[in-house]
Amino acid sequence: MNVLMYGWEFPPIQSGGLGVACQGIVEGLLGHQHEVFLVLPKTNPAMQLHDPERFRILAASESGGTIEVEAIPTSLYNPYVTSEFSYQQSIKKTLKTDEPETIYGLNMMEEVHRYASQAAVHAKKVPHDVIHAHDWLTAEAGVQAKQISGKPLVMQIHATEFDRSGENPNQAVYDLERRGMEHADRVIAVSEYTKKMLMKHYGVADWKIDVVHNAVRSNFDPYHKTHHLNKRDKIVLFLGRMTMQKGPDYFLKMAKKVLDHMKDVKFIMAGDGDMMEQVIKLAIDLGIERHVLFSGFLKGGEIARAYAEADLYVMPSISEPFGITPLEAIKQGTPVLISKQSGVSEAIKSALKVDFWDVDEMAEKVIGALKYPALNQVLREHSHRELVKLNWHQQAGEIVKSYARAISV
Repeated sequence: MNVLMYGWEFPPIQSGGLGVACQGIVEGLLGHQHEVFLVLPKTNPAMQLHDPERFRILAASESGGTIEVEAIPTSLYNPYVTSEFSYQQSIKKTLKTDEPETIYGLNMMEEVHRYASQAAVHAKKVPHDVIHAHDWLTAEAGVQAKQISGKPLVMQIHATEFDRSGENPNQAVYDLERRGMEHADRVIAVSEYTKKMLMKHYGVADWKIDVVHNAVRSNFDPYHKTHHLNKRDKIVLFLGRMTMQKGPDYFLKMAKKVLDHMKDVKFIMAGDGDMMEQVIKLAIDLGIERHVLFSGFLKGGEIARAYAEADLYVMPSISEPFGITPLEAIKQGTPVLISKQSGVSEAIKSALKVDFWDVDEMAEKVIGALKYPALNQVLREHSHRELVKLNWHQQAGEIVKSYARAISV
């Protein structure tokens, strides 16, 4: 099958889980010997995404699929920017870096529509059986491509505006999401949790939605535990964007309660975002700043090391369509505590689970996982056995089934 795919980020240039998922999906499709033409925004000329040999290294497949890549010049490709203010802040931050950038517009919606108009023309040039678009940033590109070629559109939803912004969605983003799903022949949701949200907030029919859980890459390199802090302290890790959606404030409130009972614990918060200053201030206000380490945004081997050195990984998200980070933690041999308001809680049964707002129960479960080695070991072993069943080759096969349903409409 020939797939014309519209993405917004791809490792090693990424800002979150969307890029990780996109890479896993592409590799899975190549493993099934399908052909993928991937269209991506390009901010940094050094990315060289037009270089097929370099790209095949990034999206390596041992079995026979082929891939071509087209890079569309644009200024930023951050799928987590949800307001014009934060977009402008990102622009300013980008201009301060040493890397050469192509600043292409100072309005987020202008960027999205510019990408769409340039990306969609490939529907005239590239032979394809199906169009695959990821999230709101590529929805318009997918819609326009369908209008050009008449081929079916599959819209994959990794997160919605209601996940990012709660009950006060950005109307322009919501409108793009809804338009994409209305024009799509099939919609892929990354969890039953997300499927229910699409039905409730976007009016997508039950029959139109296929649920395909995310997975973890089989070649996610293991990192041997070394514990670079003092051997006495236990380590609890938060890794994600410092935004309302991810619940960093609940993590700190939990940390305070844990420290009331256990003093030899360090809480590492890895990531950045619009709540960063607020989160640092909260740690100070709670009087636990000496026990909280802020590492900033991590990349590559730094992420593997953070997971491996933690005694417990905590994802207290308020609304998480899936959540790949717990799978990555389990891959590194670290047990996890996840919020019940997440898609990954459907896929991993052997995890500690709690409502994000119940910081008392969260603290009790963290204390239990840190104090009782036997519990920690059981969680680690059982969750790792479950993880084996979640691989991108298998999940890509489910995505292909969704393609087939779209084509047969």
